[in-house]
Amino acid sequence: MAATVKAINAKIRSNKVLDYFCSTHFWGPASNFGIPIAAVLDTQKDPEIISGTFTAALTVYSGTFMRYALAVQPKNYLLFACHFVNFNAQLTQGYRWYDYWYRGGQDRWAKIRAEAAKVEGKTESIAETAKTKVAGAVEEAKKTVS
Repeated sequence: MAATVKAINAKIRSNKVLDYFCSTHFWGPASNFGIPIAAVLDTQKDPEIISGTFTAALTVYSGTFMRYALAVQPKNYLLFACHFVNFNAQLTQGYRWYDYWYRGGQDRWAKIRAEAAKVEGKTESIAETAKTKVAGAVEEAKKTVS
């Protein structure tokens, strides 16, 4: 069993591509990419829920690890890309937080929420009208078939 594991490991380590994909140099940043993906998706949400303190901490964290990714040998460009994306997403979130709380964004977002509520109300009334018409058509069809 140990000989089999050693043989598989030697086969993996002899191939540069497999060696890279089986290393922490790849899997560390790959698993860490959940943070920047979530940050980018959060840029589409209401800025009221943004934590300024947490956003600042993640900005510093990503800036620090961008530097670390280039300081290690060999340079880890995948880790750099991960933190570069997160750094920029956090800067965007930081701007949105500042704009919302200190530059009058609350008023603009109140208008956006009011418009969304109007559209949702119209959508619900259209859906109710459609349900009524469909129910009427079903009753007509049942009468015709009977």
